Amino acid sequence: MKRIILSVACALIAPLVFAQTTTTTTTETSSTRGTVTTYEPGKRIVVRTEKDENPISYVLGKTVHYVNKAGKTIDRHLIKPGTRVVVYGAQGRVHDAERVVVDQD
Repeated sequence: MKRIILSVACALIAPLVFAQTTTTTTTETSSTRGTVTTYEPGKRIVVRTEKDENPISYVLGKTVHYVNKAGKTIDRHLIKPGTRVVVYGAQGRVHDAERVVVDQD
């Protein structure tokens, strides 16, 4: 009788012990709105905001999306110093840009 109870207990506990756990990672994005002071296509973009005196520099990787306000893809070479932009980057990777939105027509 003890063997049967022990076997049933092990059978009930085994799925919990060997259960595979999953980790879901959510990334929140942060954004910076301002004027481009320096732009090196494919390398970096420096944006000066109205609130901060110090400009913020972002690394531009190969996966950055360049879009206009309507969300349509634009050529990255249209961006130049003086252009108003919004730069989106992942929280925690503050200086890695994921998307650059030109904020003017």
